[in-house]
Amino acid sequence: MYTAIPDLVPIWTIILALGIFLYVLLDGFDLGVGLLFGFARDSLSRRLIINSIAPIWDGNETWLVLSSMGLLAAFPLVFAILIPALYFPILLMLLGLVFRGAAFELRQRDDEKQRFWDHAFFGGSALAAFSQGVVIGAFIQGFQVDGRRFSGSSFDCFTLFTLMTGAALLFGYGLLGAGWLILKTENELQVWARRQASKCLLGVILAFLVVSIWTPLQNADVARRWFSWPNILYLAPVPACTVLLAIAELRAIRNSSSRGAAFLLAIGLFVIAYVGVGISFWPMVIPHHYTLWQAAAGPSTQVFLLVGLAFLLPIILMYTAWSYWVFRGKVRADIGY
Repeated sequence: MYTAIPDLVPIWTIILALGIFLYVLLDGFDLGVGLLFGFARDSLSRRLIINSIAPIWDGNETWLVLSSMGLLAAFPLVFAILIPALYFPILLMLLGLVFRGAAFELRQRDDEKQRFWDHAFFGGSALAAFSQGVVIGAFIQGFQVDGRRFSGSSFDCFTLFTLMTGAALLFGYGLLGAGWLILKTENELQVWARRQASKCLLGVILAFLVVSIWTPLQNADVARRWFSWPNILYLAPVPACTVLLAIAELRAIRNSSSRGAAFLLAIGLFVIAYVGVGISFWPMVIPHHYTLWQAAAGPSTQVFLLVGLAFLLPIILMYTAWSYWVFRGKVRADIGY
């Protein structure tokens, strides 16, 4: 007897939303550490900064692989449109990640060229972070689509708005990275990390303001969703929470007795930004063109993939949590990578 397959699109949406957010969060803070690494004052500080992420940095990129492959399998139309539309920023991001990974390994083994590899580590981190910001900005501004294919130019993703979101993500990742260093380091390096966190927080606040004003101005649908009645009443907690989180983050950065609060509150700012983007475009997955249900793979494909992921995802979550637990505590210069 034929059994109807339940609607799995909401489940896949949650899985991919979680995967993308975990990548942005986990790889975001170690990219932020890489950005701050470029401004470290001396070799001891650079060694401590490297050691703070050495045991876990490459495992964080698991979520990039999981999210991209999940998107390809569960929402193939989205993948088919996004790849040609975002070809160059994705290429630059991958090049940055590869160069960063090579620099991470080689700076420990090539003493004569260690400074070169230090600059490469910083440059790769900056390139990857900026490119991801361009991707986010391009998604927000939308794509030219003809039927089921991208019809614009591969350079359409480079606009003043996307370059701004690229720069904004540098500050966002810098804030996450500084929060991580506050948690993992002590004494002078922790004080230095707090100063960097204050600068990055200012950049994040300005980015929130600019994006919150610019996006509704260039997108009438987003403006109606946020500012029509009674939506403006229902959605008021989102900007209110953003302000409260920013104030709490500033206090945590300035409070010398606070350790993990700055990192956790930085995560909170990313959560609220993620929620804001979701509210603006739900249920569209290709803005103005396709909803999640229109872009989804067939039900049988979703079921097949979900069975495999039911075994894989708990394993990834367990070994990720275990690695962070094993390497908890303050970092030391003589113990690490």
